[in-house]
Amino acid sequence: MNNKLFLGKPTGNTDKGWINGFIGVLIFSGSLPATRLAVLDLSPMFVTAARASIAALLALCILFFFKEKRPAKAQLFSLTIVSLGVVFGFPLLSALALQYVTSAHSLVFLGMLPLTTAIFGVIRGAERPRPVFWVFSIIGSLLVVGFAVAQGITASPTGDILMLLAVILCGLGYAEGAQLSKTLGGWQVISWALVLALPIMVPMALFMLPPSPSAIGTSAWMGLAYVSVFSMLIGFIFWYRGLAQGGIAAVGQLQLLQPFFGLALAATLLHEKVSIGMLAITLGVILCVAGSRKFAK
Repeated sequence: MNNKLFLGKPTGNTDKGWINGFIGVLIFSGSLPATRLAVLDLSPMFVTAARASIAALLALCILFFFKEKRPAKAQLFSLTIVSLGVVFGFPLLSALALQYVTSAHSLVFLGMLPLTTAIFGVIRGAERPRPVFWVFSIIGSLLVVGFAVAQGITASPTGDILMLLAVILCGLGYAEGAQLSKTLGGWQVISWALVLALPIMVPMALFMLPPSPSAIGTSAWMGLAYVSVFSMLIGFIFWYRGLAQGGIAAVGQLQLLQPFFGLALAATLLHEKVSIGMLAITLGVILCVAGSRKFAK
C-alpha cells in the first residue's frame, strides 16, 4: 500500500478525501451511543483502558506490517498531547459523563468540537481568524451553556461539565494531531499515540477488569468492541486519510454532521428521546461553528 495516501499534507485527491472523511465521521458518530451501552454494565475506567489497549495492540500490528520507523524524539511531546487528548482524556471523561446524561444529551456538546479544535489551532499560531469568527464562537458557546442550564432538573451539571472538558481535550488532541500529521503522517499519529499509552492502559484494564465478566451483558461488550476497534482506531485511519487527501480545513468541517448522525443512532439503537429543543440547539450550534469556520482565515 502506498503510504503517501496517509501523509498529513493534501494529496490533491479531494473527492476521495471527502469520502474518507465522511466515513470517519460516520464511525465516530457511533462512539457516544456505544460508550453509553458499555458503561451501563462496565466501569468508565475499564472502558477507557480496555478500548485503548485493544486499539493499541491492533495499531502495533499495523505499524509492524508497514515497517514504520519510530517517531523522532522531538515528536514525542506532541504525541503525548494527542494521547492525553483522544486516547485518555476524551474517552474517560465522556464515559464518566454518560453515567449522568444520555448519549443524545451529550451529543449536543460535540457541536463545539470543531470550534475547540479551531481555538487550539489559533493558540498554536497556525491560524488568524477574522473578528466575525469570535462572534460565532461566543453565540455557539452561549447556546450550549443555555441549553445545559435550561435542562435544570432533567439533566446533570456534573455530566455537562465532564462533557465540556472532554470536548476541550479532544479539540486539543485533534489540533495537535493535525499539526503533527504534516510531518509524521495521519494514521501514524493515532497509532503511535495509542502505543505510547499502552504501558499505562494495559495494567489499568487488568486492574479494573470486572470480577465476573460472564455477568456483563452482551450489549456492553458490543459497545466496548465498537469503541475499541472502530472509534479508537479505524475511524481515525479514515479521518486522517481524508484530512490528508482533501485538506484539514475543508474536510474537517464534516465533523459538523456528527451530532446529527449520533442523535439518530441514539434514538434508533438506545430508544432515547430526542426532543425538538435538543435538535434545535444542536442545529444552532452547528450553524455557529460553520460560520466560525468560514471566517477562520
